[in-house]
Formats: sequence, C-alpha cells, structure tokens
Amino acid sequence: MGERTTYADRPWLKSYTFGPWKLAQTLEPYPKVPLFKILDDAAVKYSSRVAILFQGREIRFLELKQLADKLATALADLGVKKGDRVAAILPNLPQFIISDFAVLKVGAVFVPIAFTIKAPELEYELITSGAETVICSEESLDLVNSLKLKIKIKNIIVTSSEDYTLKPPEIGGIPGAYQFRRLIAEHEANPPEVEIDPMEDLAYLNFTGGATGVPKGVMLTHFNRMTNILQAVPWMLTPLKLGVEGKVSIQVCIPLSHSYGYWASETAVYWGMRNILAPDPRDTDTIVGLMKEHRPYLICCVPTQYMRLVEKKVGRMQSMLLSGTAPLPRVLSDALLAEVGMPVSEAYGLTETSPLTHMNLIAFSKITGFAPALKPGSLGVPLPDTDCKLVNPETGEEVPFGEVGEVLVRGPQLMKGYWPTPGNGLENGWLRTGDIGRMEEDGYFYLEDRIKDMVNISGLKVYTVVVDDALFKHPAVAVACAIGIPDPKVPGSERVKAFIKLKEGYEGKVTVEDIIEHCKRELEPVAVPRFVEFRDDLPLTMTEKIFKRALREEEIKKMKEQGLLKE
Repeated sequence: MGERTTYADRPWLKSYTFGPWKLAQTLEPYPKVPLFKILDDAAVKYSSRVAILFQGREIRFLELKQLADKLATALADLGVKKGDRVAAILPNLPQFIISDFAVLKVGAVFVPIAFTIKAPELEYELITSGAETVICSEESLDLVNSLKLKIKIKNIIVTSSEDYTLKPPEIGGIPGAYQFRRLIAEHEANPPEVEIDPMEDLAYLNFTGGATGVPKGVMLTHFNRMTNILQAVPWMLTPLKLGVEGKVSIQVCIPLSHSYGYWASETAVYWGMRNILAPDPRDTDTIVGLMKEHRPYLICCVPTQYMRLVEKKVGRMQSMLLSGTAPLPRVLSDALLAEVGMPVSEAYGLTETSPLTHMNLIAFSKITGFAPALKPGSLGVPLPDTDCKLVNPETGEEVPFGEVGEVLVRGPQLMKGYWPTPGNGLENGWLRTGDIGRMEEDGYFYLEDRIKDMVNISGLKVYTVVVDDALFKHPAVAVACAIGIPDPKVPGSERVKAFIKLKEGYEGKVTVEDIIEHCKRELEPVAVPRFVEFRDDLPLTMTEKIFKRALREEEIKKMKEQGLLKE
C-alpha cells in the first residue's frame, strides 16, 4: 500500500484541464523583467488597438505608452527617483493606469489609495508609506491639502474626471498643485533609464486589512505581479489564445485602487485586450449599459455587484464572468448562469498574493462553447507553481483532505513582506490567510469562513458563509449577511444575527419569522439566526464587500449603550 497523498503532492495538478485540453502544470521559468515591459511590448504588438475605453474616449496602446512615458519624464523632473513612493487617490479613470506605468518607469513605488478614503486613514497611509508625491482627482484635492500642515508632501498632481473624455476641459492652473495634463503636454516621452531588479525592487505598496484591523503595507515586487498576471487568465485561456489575444475586451467594474482592479487592467495590457472602464463601481445602470453596448469577452466584478446585475435582468450575452474578493453564494452563481447564459469563474487570493492564488476553471465544449465552472461554489484549484495546505489553526498540523483548516499559501506571487521589513508576515515562506477552507480529493478548494467571522456558540463553530448562503436562497433576499454578536447571558459565547436587504417589491411582505423559518429548513439548529434586521442598505468596504466588522462593532456599541454588555 502506497503512502498517503499530502498537500505537498499537489493533487490539484490532475485537475489542470480546460475542456478537452490539458493546461501547463508549471510556467517556470518566469521572466525577470520590469513590470512596465508589458506596456512597452503591447505598444509595439498592438499599437493601433484600443487599450482603454472610457466614457466614449479611446486610448490606443501606443498612445497609452506615450502618455505614461511623458508623465514618467515629468515625475523625474519633479525629483521622483528610484524607491520613492508615489500615492494615487483616483477613481476609475485612465489617469490611474497612466500613473501606474509612469511611476514604475522611474523606478518608484506605486501606492494606490482608495478614492473613498477619509482623512485619518489617508494620513496614516501617507505617513506610513512615506509618500511625498500624490496624484489625485479634483474631488480629493481639499482632503490632500488639509494634511499638508501635518505631513510632508512635496508634489501634488491633480486631474479632472473629464481630462480623458471626448470633451476634456481646458488645461487650467491650480494653486499649489501641478495639473496632470499640463505636465504631460509640457514633457517629452523621454523617461530616465533606471536599473530595476525585478526580484527585489518594489512595484507596489498596497495597504490592506482595513476591514479586519489596522491596515498593513503589502510590498509587491515587479516579479510578484508579473508572475501573477501569467498564472491566471492567460494560463487558463491558453487553448483559446489565438482567438483572444489582441482581439477581445475586458470590462473592469471594481475599483482600480484595489489589487483585483489593477491586476485586471494589467492583464488586459499584457494580452492586448481593450479595457472598458466602469467609472463608478456602484453605478449598476452604467455597468449594465456598458455590458450591453460593448459585449465584453470578460467581466470582472465582485459578488455584491453580481447581486445587482441579476436584479437588473441583463439578459443573454457571450461574456465570461470573473468574481473575486468574497465568496459567491451558489444560489447567485446559478442565477447568473440562468440570466446571462454564461459561467462564473471564481478566483481567490489576497492583496499579499498579487492578488490571486486559486481559480475555478471553466469547462469548455466544442458544441456549446463555455459551460458552467467545473466545481460551482468552489474557489478552484491553486494556480501553477502555487502551493497550498490546510492546517489546524491552533497546532499548525496539516488536516486530512476533506476536513476544514486554515488556508496557507506559498508561491512566486507572494509578497516580499509587510512594510517595511522583508519577510514580515511570512512563516518559512508561507502566508497564513486567516481563512478557513477544505480541499476535496481532486484538489478543488472551498472557503468556509474567515477565522474572525466564525461564530462561537458555546464552543460550537458556526460558519457565517454557510448562513449567508442559506439567506440568499430566500426568494425575497437581495443582499444579506450573518455575523456573530456577544451573548450577554453566556460570557464568551455568541449568537447569530442576520442583516437583510429585500428585493424591490418585497418590503413589508416578509417578516423576521419568515426568514427564521426559512433558515430552520436550511441550517443546523445551532446556525439559525436568533435575530434578523431588515435594512435599506448594508455597509460596504471599498471593494464592495459587505463590511461585517462594521456591523459587529455597531451591534456591540448598541449592546453597551443598552447595558447588556460591560464597557
């Protein structure tokens, strides 16, 4: 009898298939080149193809490179040099993509910051990163200026949301700041030659953890991001490369400032795809309009956005859907397949992993075209050259296949460490994700919950993701989530509370008792919510995930005010 198969044997390799085709089990050796080379190459290979479509304005690949080169020249003239951090506080605009490559061209580190950020968080991220150059939109200028007396900011570059539309405004002057388009107009496309060590030099400093704690700076090298671009969509769609590369569109609906957003935009550049930018991730009508008008090959959204799209009845279209940042309820993936007629491929990862580690592969038939994901509801299999294992969070010992444990990952896309110390946050090259999952014998992984979101009911563990899935099965539920709140009668124990936004037309027609009775049919008794609250809206993070920590903090505060909990 042979030895038992372990995670180190990478049992998922046998599942590396795309319909009738076998996918590569490794992509090594990965190119060790500066990340901006993907734009330089695209400007040659796809020079006349549209790189960005934004509110009717088309920017072609050669033009995109020229804009980035001119801004890089301007940044160098402003004193930005290799290793400096440059912060960008921008909504979904072409200027974000231009800035991304321009900063990399001068050897500096790009620090993307959420456009919706508040003053205390912005102050923290600017101070922590040491960024002294800020690129921002006019809407954020007052916020940036308000911090100038507290922190050192050498350069502020301001742009308008209309700067790269069909009817851009006149280039004006802004006291105390440089105008984005003026800098580009006044400089040649002659960026400095900078020696880049892709393995060591940082390309990005992303702040993460805001939804679960104090944000930490994630250090990603040029090599980290380059490998992750190659590991995901180009790998999965290798059999279709001739029909996809340089020929199709990708619609990016998530914020570009999130790692999922600008990973998607860079993937588009790498494969010469037209990047259709959705200006506002929460403007569902515009997102649907772009989808129907342009029929993109690939659409990148998060589960909350897909919930809204189902409600809008978008109809049939030949677009592949990619979902990330949070688990996609099975009932929602089924509803999308029924509505759009195309599959959803879930992807999993973290900012610390550039950002992807797993992808749910799509089946493909010569007769029907795309078919549903091979394993609906799964995170998918680890990407090429990515190791993954599940361990007991308390002992660190590996758990058997099929049992739950904390997800640990390792691979070439893994961060250099938390700022500013290389290796910080890693354990012998492994990253603890804080997520609880399980793996089946075929190597497909399933997410159960985040460790911090699990509910402890007198020692019994309840996975809130399971409760979320049950809530979504109710026909009246549009958006929902479950959290654990302290049980004032049993110290150390918790109770489950559900928050629900009803679909239009169901307000006042569905009661708390209806939801609880539904959950009793779907869940084990211990997991049935004790409390249900209907809301018009639920708090969302910058990436449109339901902000469970904010809900929990609200509940604890109310319980303290009511005297149910001690301060």
